[in-house]
Parts: sequence; structure tokens; C-alpha cells
Amino acid sequence: MSRDTSNDGDAPPAAASMADGAHLLGFSDEILLHILSHIPSTDLVLNVRRTCRKLAVLCLDKSLIHTVLLQKDYEASEDKVKQLVREIGREIQQLNMAGCYWLSGSTIEHVARCRGLVKVNLSGCRLTSLRLSKMLSVLQHLRSLAIDVSPGFDASQLSGECKATLSRVRELKQTLYTPSYGVVPCCTSLEKLLLYFEILDRTREGAILSGQLMVGQSNVPHYQNLRVFYARLAPGYINQEVVRLYLAVLSDRTPENLHAFLISVPGSFAESGATKNLLDSMARNVVLDALQLPKSWLNGSSLLQHMRFNNPFYFSFSRCTLSGGHLIQRVVNGGKDLRSLASLNLSGCVHCLSPDSLLRKAEDDIDSGILETLVAACCNLRHLNLSAAHHHSSEGPGRHLCQLLARLRHLRSLSLPVCSVADSAPRADRAPAQPAMHAVPRGFGKKVRIGVQSCPSPFSSQAVPQPSSVFWSLLKNVPFLERLELIGSNFSSAMPRNEPAIRNSLPPCSRAQNVGDSEVAAIGQLAFLRHLTLAQLPSILTGSGLVSIGLQCQQLQSLSLANLGMMGKVVYMSALSDMLKHCKQLKDLRLEQPYFSANAQFFQALSQCSALQRLCLVSRSGTLQPEAVLAFMARCLHVVVCHMFTGESLTTCKSLQQSLLRSFQAERPALNVVIFPLLHEGLTDVIRDVPMVHLDEITLFKSRVAEEPPNLWW
Repeated sequence: MSRDTSNDGDAPPAAASMADGAHLLGFSDEILLHILSHIPSTDLVLNVRRTCRKLAVLCLDKSLIHTVLLQKDYEASEDKVKQLVREIGREIQQLNMAGCYWLSGSTIEHVARCRGLVKVNLSGCRLTSLRLSKMLSVLQHLRSLAIDVSPGFDASQLSGECKATLSRVRELKQTLYTPSYGVVPCCTSLEKLLLYFEILDRTREGAILSGQLMVGQSNVPHYQNLRVFYARLAPGYINQEVVRLYLAVLSDRTPENLHAFLISVPGSFAESGATKNLLDSMARNVVLDALQLPKSWLNGSSLLQHMRFNNPFYFSFSRCTLSGGHLIQRVVNGGKDLRSLASLNLSGCVHCLSPDSLLRKAEDDIDSGILETLVAACCNLRHLNLSAAHHHSSEGPGRHLCQLLARLRHLRSLSLPVCSVADSAPRADRAPAQPAMHAVPRGFGKKVRIGVQSCPSPFSSQAVPQPSSVFWSLLKNVPFLERLELIGSNFSSAMPRNEPAIRNSLPPCSRAQNVGDSEVAAIGQLAFLRHLTLAQLPSILTGSGLVSIGLQCQQLQSLSLANLGMMGKVVYMSALSDMLKHCKQLKDLRLEQPYFSANAQFFQALSQCSALQRLCLVSRSGTLQPEAVLAFMARCLHVVVCHMFTGESLTTCKSLQQSLLRSFQAERPALNVVIFPLLHEGLTDVIRDVPMVHLDEITLFKSRVAEEPPNLWW
């Protein structure tokens, strides 16, 4: 917005400041309320409200204080939260405190003062069964609840008043860290049940846990009114044992109103008699609009042929051996109109774009006719995941995967394998992949841990996206994309869940050699991009395309880079440093790269990301400079997560971690620091102490596009 500033230079600074303030308050209340809605609740009520009379009134408007979001408000200290609840607790109807792991149990207990609460999310908060009972006993209007069930939880400690509140709860999200039914047996009116199984197979002492639920709990959860059932399992046999006990009740009597049934399981999860009965009952009695099943339940099964769907909005067939022929026949019904479908996850479905999975090799070209039918039927897709597979396009005008996906103009998030965006044939302007071996001098015949190359201008011939590229054309046609993932078909993170670090990785797909700096530069077209993941791009020569992204994608908030360029050296350090100078909105940075040197140059560049909150570095044989880390943390005042898993010694790591905690813990209550050798045998035990919100969102690598149905919870 423009205004006349011709006389501002004659006014003293104080007067000019007052004029600016008066101009701001001259906006309509509607505009001011919209501006104020972007301010954290603690700041709004405790600071902004005290600036003038008009803001004192507006800051207490119902539209601002009926819903309070403390999730990721890392500056919300114990005192601020208590004061906030004292001042507006009676007005709060929805409260999200998910992931507020730094707040003490006594502070969480203040939620009981918000007597009008209808919805509360306490996932990741310190909560005992006694404290939960005390809180819920007075929250008589509560209808939606999210909690953790940790070791020591005892349902027998819940009071009668608490159970009465739970009997009225219609939506429950429960994260289990111990074998338990939690509060499910008390929730007799459940319509939506979300279960996250995070139970570890062994205790810290090495004892093997049993999936047998705690004695004395009811084994008959109340599912008769259930409309949505969602279960997500972390790796481990015990999580599968416990989820079977939850499913056993469903198999006895399938709820008539069930319309969304979703189970996300890593690895294999064998069918049992009970699950077969459940699926048969669902096929006969329910009509679904969202479905996700373990791959072993679908592979070789005619189940999809018998399932009934009505205006489906979410399908996930992740890691299934579903062929393209079956996908079209059984899901799309030969091209049936699926305009209602908003989200589709086909990650790891290596045969989903070919007519027959029996005769096809993973590297064979896709059948563009199948993809064309899918795109035509699901024309309103907003989220599409095709990662973890080789989707190679054959030559021919208009038949490339990128050209067909360009018709999905409503896309907001997209995940693709790197090899799928390569042109069908090598382009004349593409240098051969082999010279990349000499992109960085090898010095004295040793592996170079970091290559600091002079980065060409992002507008040089190496970095300018080629308009003839099919990938460039795709991005031009989906300008409102907010999340993009380019992940190598054979990529696996060096730091998997609940297992030792991976020491060796599979080589990239040969077609990925045709995707380099100019393709990365094409991403700069996405002006609304907020989240970007690039993993296993072997033909990155200088990383010059990263600079284009930094310059043009000004809304970028999270960036994940893994295994770019040649393994054994870091060829994009200079370009990354230039890129970071422009990333003023960046909050999360995850870097996974062997031989990465986290030195003063890197941290100096990173310090210019003034909004940065979370940093995770994973580097086999990587190094770090403790002094540079300390200086970086002192400059970047908003950083609360510093995770570094490198090749440094345990002594060096422990010393740096203690120094960081000693220096910054007092002023940053949410500070979470983990500095540890990547290949150390104790890594698994260290990881288990990381707050789930950080472990799930930044520490561990995974594809996030269409991972869950849209708007599953908040």
C-alpha cells in the first residue's frame, strides 16, 4: 500500500513514528483483526493489548481469543502461559498446546481454568493420569481431546467426573508410548478416533515389552458411533500387537456410519482372521470416502473390487504392489469421475503406472495412458505422492509424466522421484554426467570433505531453467504449489527409526543423472513454495540452482537437502551459503550429506536466516566446529532445536551439547539440543528422548505429501 511521504523527512523521528502508528490504527477493525490474528496469543494478550485503548479492545475480540494456539510458540514460558490463562481462560473454547514439552505438569494443569473448553490438544505435554483426571473433571463442555498415554498411566485413577466428561467426547487423538487402551473405554460417544502407536520394543534396560494390555482395563472400546478410524504405527512388533487388540473389537461389529478407515504401517503387517472378518464386514456394510490399508492386506487381493466409495477425498496405497491396471479398474472404475478426490498417495507403488505388475521391471517405462486416465478422472487433486518408485517416461509428444501432471492445476503439494522429471532423452544442452567426477579438485588424492566452489550467478547458463525442459513446463502450470519433494528412487536416510544408522546406500537411478542444476533452478518459479525437499540428485555440479530458489521463493519456511552431487564431497557449499542469505522466512533446515563440514562459513551464512527455529544435520564422517556452533546460537535467538549427528567423537559431542545447554537453556525454555556421533551404538537410546514433534517433523527423513488425509485433526 502506498501513501504520501513527501513531508516525512521534515518530521522528527518520534513524530514520524507516531504518524505511522496512527496510520496503522486508521485501518478498519476487520483489517486490524486479520493482522492481529497472525500474532502469537501470548504476545497478543500480554503485550500488544497494553499498547493503546483501541488495541486493548480488539485484542480481546472473540475471534482472537476463542481459539488459542500455543503449538510451536517456543517463547511461551511457564509464567506467560499461566498469566494468559488467568486473563482470558474463561473465554477460550479451543486450545492447542500440542508439543509444549517444555512446560511443567503444574503449568499444564492450569488448563482446568478454561471451563468453557470444547476442544483441547495436549499431545506431547507432560500429563499423568491423576493430573488428567483433575483437569477433565471440570471441563464439562469438552468434545474433542488429544493426549499422550505414557508409561505409568492408570485408568483406575480417573474420577467419576472425569469419566463423565470422557463419555461426552466425540473426537479422540491418543498417542501411545505404552501398551494400553488409554481413555478409549471411557469414551462411549466416539465418532473420530486417531491412534498413534509409538511403543518401543525394549525398555532402556533392554527388557522386552509385551503387547498384553494392562490388567484391569476394559477390552471393549465403544465404536458403535465411529465415523473415522485412523491408526499410524511406528516400526516395531509391539505396536502391531497392540493395534490388533483395538481392531478386534471393530471386527466383531463394524460401525454402520464408518466412512474413513486408515491404517499406516511400516513394513509388513500380516492379516489375521479378525482383520479378514473386519474387511469383509466393511465391504458389505459401509461406504467409505477415505481408505488406507497395510500393503499385505491389498497385495494380490480383490478387496478393492468389493469396497464401496462415495465421493472419496483420500486414498493411500503406499508401498502396495497395485498395478496400474488394477488401479484404473478397481479404484477409478475405468475412468469414473473422481473429482472429489483431493489427496492420493502412491509412494512406493512401483507398478502403479504400468498395466501389469508381473511382467514389468521397476526401471521399465510407464504406460502414459494409465496416468492420463488417472489425471482426467482425478482432475481436482491437491496432493499427489508418486515418490519411492522408478517412473520413467518414453519418448513421444505429450506423453511425459511431467506433461500429464501439468494438467492438475489445483495441486498444492507434489512428491516425485528424481528420475521421473528427467527428459525422455538426454538434451543437447546437458553435459554428460561423467565430468561431474571432476567438478571439485581431489587435492592430494584424498577424499575432500567439503568443496567450496565459486558459485556462478543464478542467471548464468548453468542455473537458468531451460524452457524446453518438461520439468520447467510442469512447474509453470502449477504455480500455486506450496510443497515440493524430489526424492531419488533409491534414497534411504542414514538415520532410520529405532535402528542403527545406515552405513551404505544404494546408487541413484541412472536417469537421475539427467537432472541437475538447471532443473533445480526451475523450482524458482514457485513463488508460493513453503516446503522443499531435494534428495539424491547426483548430477548437481555447483548447486547454483539453489541460489535461484533463495532469491525467488521468498515464502520458503522449511528446506531439506540430502545427498546432493557426488558422494564423498560437498560441491554446493558456496551456493548454499548464497542461498541462505535470502531465506528470511526459513524456520526449519535439515541437511543430510556425508563429509559435510559444519564450519564457520556455513554457520555465518545460516545466521542470516533470522527466523530459523530448527536445525538438523546428519553427516556420516562429517565434522563440526564447536566455536562456530556456539557463535551461531548466540546470533540466532529463535533457534530452539539443534540436532547434529556427525563423525565427531563422543567426547566432542557431549562437550558441545553441554556448552549449548548451559549457555542458552535459561533464556530458551523449549531448547532441545542433541549432538551425537551418527554411527555410535547408543544412537537409538538418544533418539528416544527427542520430543516427538521434532523427531517426526525434522530429525527423521520422510516424504510428507499426502501422508495423512487433509485436515485430519486441527
